Amino acid sequence: MKIDILSIDGKSTGKSIELDEAVFAIEPNDHALYLAAKLYLANQRQGTHKTKERGEVAGSTKKLHRQKGTGGSRKGSIKNPVFGNGRAHGPRPRDYSFKLNKKVKTLATKSALSYKTKENSLIVVEDFNYSEPKTKSFVSTLSNLNLTDNKSIFVISASNDNISLSSRNIPNTLTVRANELNTYDIMNCDKLVICESSVPLLIERLK
Repeated sequence: MKIDILSIDGKSTGKSIELDEAVFAIEPNDHALYLAAKLYLANQRQGTHKTKERGEVAGSTKKLHRQKGTGGSRKGSIKNPVFGNGRAHGPRPRDYSFKLNKKVKTLATKSALSYKTKENSLIVVEDFNYSEPKTKSFVSTLSNLNLTDNKSIFVISASNDNISLSSRNIPNTLTVRANELNTYDIMNCDKLVICESSVPLLIERLK
């Protein structure tokens, strides 16, 4: 499967690149996508939430009144959660991460890329660079590629300070290296822009 390569001016370069169908045109697996997204979001959670339970709050442990004969409920102490003190079954610090097999992660990423290809939301541009970090230069690139109103991800082959610094202040735009691209980011963007030299890196990583 071939796709045309565009320049950052938004014009065709007259070149095309072969996209491996085993990576960019598989039958998407929705459950693998769900698991990968769930794993990503779980790993973002700190898990440091904590509330004090009745055994941890300050207060008297004296029984408030006799057990029977008052017509009211039984109350053990003023620290009872009913009085708004210690919380019953409150959250405790925990680790939300879980294990996901490498093959499932790979399948999920392939599925996400295949969805973008099927939806014509994948763009391949020739490798580019800026002479200096300048937000205005990246805004111009977005405008030329008709991405101004879209949430987009640019996939570059290696770290590039000029590109990264030029794009970091622009909302709804993310620049990542090919070896850092994850399933959640792919599915969370409207347009996926892959630099020409990043395509073989993605194929090598996922095949």
